[in-house]
Amino acid sequence: MPEPKDAFETLYPYRLYEPREVLDPEMMYTVPEIARLLQGLDSDVELDADTEERVVAWTIPWLMVHADELVINDPVGDEPGYFGVESADDEAETIPDDADV
Repeated sequence: MPEPKDAFETLYPYRLYEPREVLDPEMMYTVPEIARLLQGLDSDVELDADTEERVVAWTIPWLMVHADELVINDPVGDEPGYFGVESADDEAETIPDDADV
């Protein structure tokens, strides 16, 4: 149900970070690590399962919005995918036609 603005003690501007503001261009990160960084936390801080689920859910749209600025590795088996900031030095390869996508 909507709430009137005066019901809240503090209102903040809504800010979406750019990948280069959050991610070290020399590193690759899992989605949960990026989720923590977007919340201003260290990438390895422990979160309870409910909190982690929530921040990861908020991170997925951010990844989609910034897809053109990011690269992802080719995960092996059950290993997680790692995302990083695309740079001129690591131009993303074209996904082969026979890739298992």
